[in-house]
Amino acid sequence: MGEFWEVFQRHLPEFRSGFYITCRLVAMSFVIAMGVGTIIAAFRVAPARALQRIGTVYVEFFRNIPLLVLIFIFFFGFPEVFNIGPWVAGTLALGLYTSAYIAETLRSGVFAVGKGQIDASLSLGFTYRQTLQKVVLPQSFRTVIPPLGNLIIAMIKNSAILGASALAIPDLLKTGRITAALTANAHASFFWAALGYLILTVTATFIVRHLEKRLAIRR
Repeated sequence: MGEFWEVFQRHLPEFRSGFYITCRLVAMSFVIAMGVGTIIAAFRVAPARALQRIGTVYVEFFRNIPLLVLIFIFFFGFPEVFNIGPWVAGTLALGLYTSAYIAETLRSGVFAVGKGQIDASLSLGFTYRQTLQKVVLPQSFRTVIPPLGNLIIAMIKNSAILGASALAIPDLLKTGRITAALTANAHASFFWAALGYLILTVTATFIVRHLEKRLAIRR
């Protein structure tokens, strides 16, 4: 255990920096995922078949391609057309990949809202867009908080792929790999990296549980 503590003390600044970078990666990717996922979910439940098809194609494309392949596409393919760096490529790939799952989760939440509420809203003169914004989506978000929490935890763990890929973003995993090479102590290095991910996932779990209790729909 002394070796573990020695590695942590000697490389605390690096692990702190990797932890902060991982938090930034997850936060930025989650904003992208929620924004795009909400729009795609609206497309999936829209009355217009053209919008439904666009939503379906989007979900099937990003959900059925491995995240690592998407990272390579964004990092090696897009710079030839758009001047983007590793950060933009990484957050876009992770955010858009997760947005497909968020869209399907929100779509299931929309179906959980009673059809009578939608009909009542439309009969009161609301447009379908206003009905989604003011009646359906607010209830859908509250209904799907637990599965959204699972997606956040999965996103935190998937963010490690960014540090392990060609992007070489110095997140927790990348920091653990560098520390293991410098100290020749892989067990201690990856233990502290794993502990950092555990702190993030457990924190996300407690936040989601708090929101679930606070925003639960009383029936």
